[in-house]
Amino acid sequence: MKAFFKAALLAGAAWSVIPSLAVAQTEPAEGSVEEVVVTARRREESLKDVPVAVTAVSGERLAATGAVDITNLQQTTPNLTVQVARGSNSTLISFIRGVGQQDPLWGFEPGVGLYIDDVYVARPQAAVLDIFDVQRLEVLRGPQGTLYGRNTIGGAIKYVTAKIEGEPEIKLKGNLGSYNQRDLVASAKAKVNDYVGLGLTWATFNRDGFGKNLNTGAEHYDKDVQAARATLEVTPSDSLFFRLSGDIVTDRSNPRHGHRETPGLNFLGQPIPTATVLDDVYDTRAGSGDKNKVEARGVSLLGEWNATDTLTFKSISAYRAGETEGTIDFDNEPASLLDVPARYNDHQFTQEFQALYTGEKLQGVVGLFYLNATAAGAFDTVVSQANLSIATAGHVDTKSYSAFADLSYDVTDQLKISLGGRYTEDKKTGQVYRQNYTGIKTPLFGNATAVPGLIRSNFTNSDTYKKFTPRVSVSYEVTSDINTYVSYSQGFKSGGFDMRADAILTPSSVNGYQPEKVDSYEGGLKGYFFDRRLSLNTAVFYSKYKDQQITQQTPVGASIASQVLNVGKSHIYGAELEGVASFTSNLSANFSLGYTKAEFDQYNALDLTVSPPVVRDFSAVRVFQNTPKWNGSMSLNWRQDLGDNGSITVIPAASYRSSFNMFEIPSILDQSGYWLVDASIVWKSQDEKYTVGLHGRNLAKEEYRIGGYNFPQSAGVLFGNSVTAYYGPPRTVTLSVEAKF
Repeated sequence: MKAFFKAALLAGAAWSVIPSLAVAQTEPAEGSVEEVVVTARRREESLKDVPVAVTAVSGERLAATGAVDITNLQQTTPNLTVQVARGSNSTLISFIRGVGQQDPLWGFEPGVGLYIDDVYVARPQAAVLDIFDVQRLEVLRGPQGTLYGRNTIGGAIKYVTAKIEGEPEIKLKGNLGSYNQRDLVASAKAKVNDYVGLGLTWATFNRDGFGKNLNTGAEHYDKDVQAARATLEVTPSDSLFFRLSGDIVTDRSNPRHGHRETPGLNFLGQPIPTATVLDDVYDTRAGSGDKNKVEARGVSLLGEWNATDTLTFKSISAYRAGETEGTIDFDNEPASLLDVPARYNDHQFTQEFQALYTGEKLQGVVGLFYLNATAAGAFDTVVSQANLSIATAGHVDTKSYSAFADLSYDVTDQLKISLGGRYTEDKKTGQVYRQNYTGIKTPLFGNATAVPGLIRSNFTNSDTYKKFTPRVSVSYEVTSDINTYVSYSQGFKSGGFDMRADAILTPSSVNGYQPEKVDSYEGGLKGYFFDRRLSLNTAVFYSKYKDQQITQQTPVGASIASQVLNVGKSHIYGAELEGVASFTSNLSANFSLGYTKAEFDQYNALDLTVSPPVVRDFSAVRVFQNTPKWNGSMSLNWRQDLGDNGSITVIPAASYRSSFNMFEIPSILDQSGYWLVDASIVWKSQDEKYTVGLHGRNLAKEEYRIGGYNFPQSAGVLFGNSVTAYYGPPRTVTLSVEAKF
């Protein structure tokens, strides 16, 4: 409670002078900043009225800046890390304010929730969503356990599509660019009659690789993605609305193996002639294969009934499924020093019921949520220097039940209080199998002659995790344009079972790991200033992180001991600022700044480097991963009206991320601070039916790591001194043409 009052006092001191900058007015001035509407609390509200730190980016803004996929949010959103996962092309890794999950193995759950039109996407595979058919993206920072559930302990990302409204429209968009980029998006939407609307979108995204596999000649860091979405909307009456949506994404891009950062060494410590560090960070010599396929698909049904002018009932039913077949070459060499062929599959069914009330003084939502999901997979760990392969397979079944409520009451015209809470019960069953084989690959991946050896794990276990997560906030409207708030919220991420568990090296792993919790205190100020020519959204926060789940893999002989640990506790604090400034009717600027300080107070882990292993507190030598201390962005938007010839907009932009660690243990993979410089020039016809854009990204040709694997010789002599990194995209230039009919 003390931290709550400290946050309130800090917010009040920091922002006490800002209201004096506001100018009272009744109508927005010409050239003022547009008001933003979001659905962060499951109902439409002005961004300034929501007592949550939210970044909202419109589809129009994303298109104007040439955003490729949702990872572009990282450049403009304070304290957000959202990247393509190491060793993948379309698996999403997200962190907000230091909280997230880097390991996308089946059964592990993300710490940042992803939603497509209010449908929860439980697995990160194929979740690097390309930007098409999107109305806006929302990033909710801080625990969202009340309204969005158990695995939004860091926050949530929402991909929002638009309803089918207005005149019939056909839209074609094509992109041509660097590395033989060839994209095409075709969409059509129309109201068939007064009651039925239909929308169809098909997209293909193709690009040659940024580099080559010098061993096989295959493209490396290429792109081969097809996607489609169909929507049927039915409005039988003024009070009823139904939306049936289906989507599918198929990614056949070649495996992304990474770049060797250190010379390879054999088990005697002697150099491996082919295992040198390549000059081009996008090149590889990987020999584990060039075939890869990821597919995700889903269908959802939304039903809305406006029972009265103040009461609406919603039902959201959804089913999603996906499969992955691929390989990760940890050593990036032709030989199988450390190769992992793998396959995953998952499916989930979710059902949510909501009742939304909007009265004169009371507003809010209450609801029920149910999830039934299974995530399964198998992989081999191939260590050729030992002529050893370790087969690993298993699955996790999850049933989750939740009841939630979030209510806001207007005490006065200026003072509002919000109370919320969610009760969650997760039931999980995990099955894990792990066995040694002599030979290269095991029967799981086609080697029927492999000789079976020691069974390392073969167990099934179940557990139930229960948690109530509350939220409370107090908002005060200083003027009609300025709102302040303080809040307390709690987040909860479910426990589970390590699918790599080795019952011989770590016997306690059969018991699984427990949930983690975050208590977050936040103060914010949002509003418009200088005749609405400046919008600001600011926040300060302090979080107490308990029972944090850490994935740790320690080489032990020819094997790897995997541990998912509840290491103890930590604290995180920081500040965020973002906004838009309108200088003239033609010139404006977007800006953001984030600061995060995250430190472990306790990090209890099993030290496997001593015999017998003992539990130690490593907090003095452990750091947070994927959490730069500073990040920020700035862009200018200059628009010139050309009369009958349309308009032209120029958008130069720069973003910065300070140094950060790739893992909790510092290593040579850690990334130093870097800048990304982008620029766009966009022409629109007078009727806005035709658009031509030229987009340059990473114009300064910055080389920066976004992920990696760390198996140095000092840790495991049989793994070839395999320290490999994955890099963000190089400089690219794209020509975009769009036509609406």
